[in-house]
Amino acid sequence: MAEPKAQIVKILLHATGNLALKFPYDPVIVNACRKIPKATWNAKERLWMFPPSSLSSAEKVFSEIAGSKVEIQKLDPLVQRAIAAASSATDLRDRYDKIPANIESKLLSFQRDGVRFVLQHGGRVLLADEMGLGKTLQAIAVASCIQDSWPVLVLTPSSLRLHWAAVMLSQCGGSNRGGFTIVPSNVKSGIRLDGLFNIVSYDIVPKLQNILMASDFKVVIADESHFLKNAQAKRTSAALPVIQRANYAILLSGTPALSRPIELFKQLEALYPKVYKNVHEYGNRYCKGGVFGTYQGSSNHEELHNLMKATVMIRRLKKEVLNELPVKRRQQVFLDLNEKDMKQINALFRELEVVKHKIKACTSKEDAELLKFTEKNLINKIYTDSAQAKIPAVLDYLGTVIEAGCKFIVFAHHLSMIDGIHQFLLKKKVGCIRIDGGTPAASRQALATDFQEKDHIRVAVLSIRAGGVGLTLTAASTVIFAELSWTPGDIIQAEDRAHRIGQVSSVNIYYLLANDTVDDIIWDVVQSKLENLGQVLDGHENTLEVASQPRPSPSKQRTLDSYMKRCGSHINSDPQPKP
Repeated sequence: MAEPKAQIVKILLHATGNLALKFPYDPVIVNACRKIPKATWNAKERLWMFPPSSLSSAEKVFSEIAGSKVEIQKLDPLVQRAIAAASSATDLRDRYDKIPANIESKLLSFQRDGVRFVLQHGGRVLLADEMGLGKTLQAIAVASCIQDSWPVLVLTPSSLRLHWAAVMLSQCGGSNRGGFTIVPSNVKSGIRLDGLFNIVSYDIVPKLQNILMASDFKVVIADESHFLKNAQAKRTSAALPVIQRANYAILLSGTPALSRPIELFKQLEALYPKVYKNVHEYGNRYCKGGVFGTYQGSSNHEELHNLMKATVMIRRLKKEVLNELPVKRRQQVFLDLNEKDMKQINALFRELEVVKHKIKACTSKEDAELLKFTEKNLINKIYTDSAQAKIPAVLDYLGTVIEAGCKFIVFAHHLSMIDGIHQFLLKKKVGCIRIDGGTPAASRQALATDFQEKDHIRVAVLSIRAGGVGLTLTAASTVIFAELSWTPGDIIQAEDRAHRIGQVSSVNIYYLLANDTVDDIIWDVVQSKLENLGQVLDGHENTLEVASQPRPSPSKQRTLDSYMKRCGSHINSDPQPKP
């Protein structure tokens, strides 16, 4: 007579981070489950569950069942190693109280949870919140808990270097002397990484690898860490050892490539090199089934997702935390412009300075009027040339946003900027619509409907004037201003293309500003006009409130006040050059 087949008990990793037992009902096995330390019955999912710390006890309990009636399907060795590594990480949550009050008070509830998750997991984590949920602020809050391990190295796309510096200035009260070092993209030699925060773009990590390794940074923040997904890229092979040897490594990415698991491998290897040490072991487990080459597919998807959540990753989507988010959230993003593109603008500012002095010294009313006309023309010329100079930096930033995979609206004023953005999107094969002054009125609604209803159309490129009125574009909750308008009403109307009835999400608005350009003048003019307008209409200030109110671009530590003094109080006119 054949022996009865052994019952199979499968050990699974549950989404909660606990382990679960799956098996056909058997009173002998149920009795064994009751002997596992801290085991509980999950009636809803019909699973026995227990913490990873009880795994060895569970295996021992089942091995002792008489007659070998049970066959255990153990966890994959990679999963076991990952759980063991995460379990041995030092829980740092008791350091949460070290966050300065001015930073902690700005954290929303889910962001506080994010900071605690990073600390609980020993400061080696992938913070994968969706774009617009404040990953930068959470990372800075974590860094403030481990100040005894500073200085900090921040690796970031070049387009976000000044953004990081601006946020640090506003949150940490730093200055160039005591605060941070921003490494320029065109660095050749003589770099000193001696700031408390040192901001380096991925592009130049290969050039600086020896310096970075010698500096031995204990705290590394890798922003947009999906930039490290390509194993063959020089920046990946140069950055990985720097991240791996740090005591604390915080990876930030709103697009961690959960649907293409092979793109996660290098990020996981950066966090836990002893766990993720073999790409073939990982690939055979999680990347099978692709038709585009080895390891381009996805297998055991649920296990990988649960493993990451249990050991290294926290990810919140905007829709999950909507009740905590403000209706609109505005942010300044500072761009770093090329020196050669700035020459003409700097020359125009010098000319403007001369004209301003002449107006001050002028005794003839007729001559003063003539000089004011010249001044206005110069400001218009600065406006036009600023657009031209900003184009490369704007496109660089948009490339980073495209990676995030969300729908977004981008506003501009000059045709040169609109053309540049539109051509860039076409070249990148990103589905988009374009509405400017030349778009027939009859076509505009159809284009807006396409944007609202078609998933492959991800970007709406609009002129502030033509696209800023009458259209509903609530499919996007991200709005980007590549340029500013002199008229605050135009900006508010443009913002409200996304923030309208029917918008179920919080709207994130990003203003791309460049120091030493017309932005220095317009931002203050717009703020001032909105204050006056608000006081007239309803008796209170209606300023453009910007998240964290960072100072102007930290690369030169200038203030808007200095520019307003430089350009004088003569900018009362409302110059509006047509695109």
